[in-house]
Amino acid sequence: MRILFLLAAAGLLLSSLRAEDVPAPTPAEEAPLARIAFGSCCRQDMPAPVWDAVAAARPELFLFIGDTVYADTEDMAVMKAKYDQLAATPGYRKLVQTCPVFATWDDHDYGRNDAGAEFPKKKEAQQVFLDFFHEPQASPRRKREGVYDAHVYGPKGREVQVLMLDTRYFRGGLKKSPTPVKFDGPYVPNDDPGASMLGEAQWAWLEQQLKVPARVRILASSIQFAIEDQGWEKWANLPLERARLLKLLKDTKAAGVLVISGDRHSAELSKLAPKDTGLPYPLYDLTSSSLNQPLKFLRIDPNKHRVGESFRGANFGLICIDWSKKNPKITLEVRDETGKPQIKQEVKLDDLK
Repeated sequence: MRILFLLAAAGLLLSSLRAEDVPAPTPAEEAPLARIAFGSCCRQDMPAPVWDAVAAARPELFLFIGDTVYADTEDMAVMKAKYDQLAATPGYRKLVQTCPVFATWDDHDYGRNDAGAEFPKKKEAQQVFLDFFHEPQASPRRKREGVYDAHVYGPKGREVQVLMLDTRYFRGGLKKSPTPVKFDGPYVPNDDPGASMLGEAQWAWLEQQLKVPARVRILASSIQFAIEDQGWEKWANLPLERARLLKLLKDTKAAGVLVISGDRHSAELSKLAPKDTGLPYPLYDLTSSSLNQPLKFLRIDPNKHRVGESFRGANFGLICIDWSKKNPKITLEVRDETGKPQIKQEVKLDDLK
């Protein structure tokens, strides 16, 4: 069933249903996925003009990669009410009429700032999250722990795999700095081999997913993967887990990998060279945050892997794939709330082999 038909059907239903009651359409399986938008960190109680710019970018898929709402509660009724508040906003209603939405969470929609496996209401929060995103009751996401999931879009030879990681449900403890410096972040690397980022079940699942045929793989992590220099949340806080993911990419011979991330209330593009990863290709990490709550008063974090300048206004990410070329061109962008590109990088798919 083609996406236009589904969009039309959704439009007819809107007269009698709330936006959150309308299931998002699904990208046509026979068409290659060419325009993927993404973003993170949306305050449900603040204006978000960026949604108009997202819709104007004509995405075929939107990836919500964390902090869908700022719930910050152990009360599931309060959490649901905050999701309902987002669903009632005109901008989000426009988004779900424009394209499908595929999501994972970060800390604030999980339930507590910087929380991991210790959060006591994670099982209940998972069901509220899945309810909001219309996950079918028979879905494996309803039965397993954690909200991680993956989909492959497009025909054979032009597949785009989207892998949504859960960096909260299983994540081990973070190590606090004994001598914290204001604005540098509170955390230092934790070398404890028992501290996991993904948990063994999710690691096993990811290994199998990376063996699924795909030309492009978008690996969505709510927290930054490439960056090492700041003391806030990031994969480098658990360096053994970061190394494990790089080794898994190498061992599975996964090609065409692009990382997207959020969380930081600023946007940037980072690039890890093969000498930094052991991979035969550069690994890009495109960070987009925040959709409507940029924290411009924070300092610009150091990042030795940054490409170009960071951007600190409200923003969303956009990945465009030109499949018309023998060697498809991938354009990575961060756009501001007017739709103007603030960060842009072009990559040839063959360079990610």
